[in-house]
Amino acid sequence: MKPKILIPFLLIVVLGAAGGLYWQRTHDGEPLATALTLYGNVDIRQVQLAFNGSDRIDRMLVREGEIVRKGQLLATLDATRLQQNAALLEAQLAAQQQVLARLKAGNRPEEIRKARADAEAARIEANNAERTYRRLKELVARKFVAQQQADNANAAADAAQAKYEAAQATRLLAESGARVEDVAAASATRDANQAALAIARKQLADASLYAPADGIIQNRILEPGDMASPLLSVYTLALTDPIWVRAYVQGTDLGKIHQGMRAAVTTDSYPGKSYRAWLGYISPSAEFTPKSVETTEVRSNLVYQVRIFVCNPQNELRLGMPATASIVLDQTRSADAGTSPCQTP
Repeated sequence: MKPKILIPFLLIVVLGAAGGLYWQRTHDGEPLATALTLYGNVDIRQVQLAFNGSDRIDRMLVREGEIVRKGQLLATLDATRLQQNAALLEAQLAAQQQVLARLKAGNRPEEIRKARADAEAARIEANNAERTYRRLKELVARKFVAQQQADNANAAADAAQAKYEAAQATRLLAESGARVEDVAAASATRDANQAALAIARKQLADASLYAPADGIIQNRILEPGDMASPLLSVYTLALTDPIWVRAYVQGTDLGKIHQGMRAAVTTDSYPGKSYRAWLGYISPSAEFTPKSVETTEVRSNLVYQVRIFVCNPQNELRLGMPATASIVLDQTRSADAGTSPCQTP
């Protein structure tokens, strides 16, 4: 290589090395962090369980510390009054359904035949009365009978004709069946009875208290014989899923993390044991550092709350337990980000 070319090349190398040394000294020579460590506390949702009804408690089936499953019966009220009310409404509904069925079915064939026979008998009687009146009328003209007899026969003929018309109307009603308005009214009454029965059955179902989710009974507040109401809690249920560590991350570290990142959680209560976890929530708004948060630099600066969801198969984590979460920062986003790692081996 020619000297004129070699000298500038060496000069560039020397300047680059000097610049690197200067940068290393000005930045203390610290290596880039590969993991983010957060300190926080275990958080668990709590549910205040209460009856959706008012009556005396009959049975309390679980105690503090017991593990319950979703749908498990926890307590019952004295349901005697509710059962009797439901039985009464069931009977009323059954009766109204028979009334509606009778109206829709109309009259029985035997009733229709009877109405027709009555109408026919009334017609024959009316014709006979009319003929009797005509004969007496002729006899009055010949002065064989008194006018009074003819008048009586005329009145009897009119009465027979009216009776026939009434029987004819009865026959038509029997053949036509119930009025549309009567069927509609009976149907509406039936619907009202059904609604009342549904309410009674819901009230009867509300006399039983079931667990809304898997959890642990934290407090047993009332006892058998106590008066329950929707405003009085019976149990406090601590939900066992999900469980998370509530921690805070500084704004300068916010860009290093994203939801779905895998993490490892440790506690002082179980030294040496690590729990699988993942970053499930990052607060959209900043807040001042809470006084209860322990950081290497205790100062008032803006931080963001995060929730690191934890797998707790042995039910070892407790509400408020101090915990440390470690998040490896070189994780890439994947399609299954945010999914629970608890089901994976």
